[in-house]
Amino acid sequence: MTGTDERMAEDSGPSGYAAARLRLLTEGARSGPPRRAALAELTDDWLGGLFTAAAEGIKGASLVAVGGYGRGELSPRSDLDLLLLHDGSDPKAVAALADRLWYPVWDLGLALDHSVRTPAEARRTAGEDLKVHLGLLDARHLAGDLGLTAGLRTAVLADWRNQAPKRLPELQELCTERAERQGELQYLLEPDLKEARGGLRDATALRAVAASWLADAPREGLADARRRLLDVRDALHLATGRATDRLALQEQDQVAAELELLDADTLLRQVYEAARVISYASDVTWREVGRVLRARAVRPRLRAMLGGGKPLAERSPLAEGVVEQEGEVVLARAARPERDPVLPLRAAAAAAQAGLPLSLHAVRRMAATARPLPTPWPAEAREQLVTLLGSGRPTVDVWEALEAEGLISRLLPDWERVRCRPQRNAVHVWTVDRHLIETAVRASELTRRVSRPDLLLVAALLHDIGKGWPGDHSVAGGIIAKDVAARIGFDRADVEVLCALVRHHLLLIETATRRDLDDPATVRSVAEAVGSQSTLELLHALTEADALATGPAAWSSWRGSLVTDLVRRVSAVLAGDAPDEPEPAAPTAEHERLAIEAYRTGGPVLALRAQTEPVSDEEVSGEPLGVELVIAVPDQPAVLPAVAGVLAVHRLTVRTAELRTLGLPDDVDDGSVLLLNWRVAAEYGSLPQATRLRADLVRALDGTLDIAGRLAERDAAYPRRRGWVAPPPRVTVAPAASHHATVIEVRAQDAPGLLYRIGMALEKAAVRVRSMHVSTLGSNAVDAFYVTTGTGAPLPAEDAGTLARVLEEALRA
Repeated sequence: MTGTDERMAEDSGPSGYAAARLRLLTEGARSGPPRRAALAELTDDWLGGLFTAAAEGIKGASLVAVGGYGRGELSPRSDLDLLLLHDGSDPKAVAALADRLWYPVWDLGLALDHSVRTPAEARRTAGEDLKVHLGLLDARHLAGDLGLTAGLRTAVLADWRNQAPKRLPELQELCTERAERQGELQYLLEPDLKEARGGLRDATALRAVAASWLADAPREGLADARRRLLDVRDALHLATGRATDRLALQEQDQVAAELELLDADTLLRQVYEAARVISYASDVTWREVGRVLRARAVRPRLRAMLGGGKPLAERSPLAEGVVEQEGEVVLARAARPERDPVLPLRAAAAAAQAGLPLSLHAVRRMAATARPLPTPWPAEAREQLVTLLGSGRPTVDVWEALEAEGLISRLLPDWERVRCRPQRNAVHVWTVDRHLIETAVRASELTRRVSRPDLLLVAALLHDIGKGWPGDHSVAGGIIAKDVAARIGFDRADVEVLCALVRHHLLLIETATRRDLDDPATVRSVAEAVGSQSTLELLHALTEADALATGPAAWSSWRGSLVTDLVRRVSAVLAGDAPDEPEPAAPTAEHERLAIEAYRTGGPVLALRAQTEPVSDEEVSGEPLGVELVIAVPDQPAVLPAVAGVLAVHRLTVRTAELRTLGLPDDVDDGSVLLLNWRVAAEYGSLPQATRLRADLVRALDGTLDIAGRLAERDAAYPRRRGWVAPPPRVTVAPAASHHATVIEVRAQDAPGLLYRIGMALEKAAVRVRSMHVSTLGSNAVDAFYVTTGTGAPLPAEDAGTLARVLEEALRA
């Protein structure tokens, strides 16, 4: 019980409101709409009693509930939106009445949004402030002069309807601005149930549109979606004891338990489904508002030109059974969905190709009457699906229209498992189903790079379809893709290609960023998995589309260059050119110069050089791929953790790293120098000067720079925020990844100094790091270290397993 609840129980007053309210909120038997209605009724009775006692002798005044309270949508911590309405005959008496009403509410610790106005003042304020006008649309009489309340309500509704051509565009702009600030409720991991697009504010806006009599929202499913969001908000208020609308990660399990749901993912999925219904209804409604307003503006001129009468809407053919009318795609008058099972896909493809929305009436008619497609699908159905997927950005809205009426799950039953499925990964910005459509949109831009664009687009649609099943989603997805591809009519060879693309859709990006591409075993393993040049071509495009559709952290010019390099090497193997065993790369003149200088000075020498690479043969990107950092240092222990620590102190992120021993020229000496060739990037701001890096590296190597202490101080300067708890790090040995070294994979939460801690652990284990490949996806670090014994051989299996366990324990500490 919170302090507010305790005060309410102790100071219930004559009405016993506080104690009754507390009982209502804590009893488990009643929840959802019945509890909200009971809470509103209880509050009505209490406030009505307060008004009756306080307004004795006062005429021409009434107490009115507005906004959410006016609608009877009282959550446990909701504000009380109240208007004290009066006729203006006795302002002093009304002011005293207001004090006698507001203070008891404040004394109980309840939030109050209040105003005192005459009907004329209320109408004038509503005309100036759209939000006030919206609140008054839900005005509900509580006590006092009923005629006064009824008169205001009638006038406010009349004003709203008369001013609708002006006010509805204002309301739409308000909704759009709010959506840009708060994002889409149906995709957010920590959504604002009220303010985000598809939330309770939008549901209220749809009620206001309906009240204008200008247009109406699709009613089916809308009330249930609103109810579900209100139920979640109720549970959130009870779980937190606060008046909050943001469903934070750390509270989702408790809210799910309050609603008797299986887990937080089930909760989010229900929230997403409700938001999707409201978002789609909003799209349809605002489109209808625009159509009506345009028609009103044009109709007087047309009537004058035509001498009266209503002109027929122009209909332009788009495909068989499909026409355009007033900016929407509708069914032709002769269309017969019950006889034409391909019509839904044909209409969708035509709409996407034309960049037009599908009419709600058309989608609902097809959903209600269209026959199911035979198995396998006829060729036309498959071609229309590919056309829809290849139509670019318009595909998203058309797909959502089909999905809103259940047509997608009917066409692709496996879709139901990924629909509205959350992805608890900061790298992903979409739910699974939207990510799949987004990947198809990205793939449509790459179809000119492949010989089979149809296979690329279908693979994009299906590549994560296995995320609705237990186990490795790539393996499960390959099995599902095989079944779906056969069902929609691809031949056996194409089915096998689609299965391989889904099964291996992560192969190129994971190999390119985590493996040594100079190792023949790496390239051969990819070639064996891919099997053919045509599949490699498709997989390359799918990899890029998938990463671009994931989010900003998943793709960059640097990642693209690594994947392209891997594809080039694999293509050579598939063409019959077996990779040679790697030979030590000949040192460049600059490397030799740095090595000689490091040997003669007895300390580290370094050079920084900016890097950019072309994105394609036609254009060059100015995006930096990082800065090449070359360091030469006399051979000695603890070089790796020293360099990694100094870079962490200077807030430099390591993207790739190579460490090798370089022999000195014969005319200099027979000694050796360690050469580190790394690519780094600044977390933010500009790069530090090379002289500062060298000075700190000298101190790190001689032990006078306390790297661990500096990193700890920086960590302590940023207070830890309560939130999602990262899973523990995991360290594994990659089997058969290389013939020349043991590959240790580290997956952990990215943090300043992570590479330094890993380097220290490897140094203590007395292994040599031949190279390392680091990859950061959002907050996740996925690094691979090629390590050997002191003699340069791979570690024995038992030693490799021990090293992995020791490293994992060090990172958990």
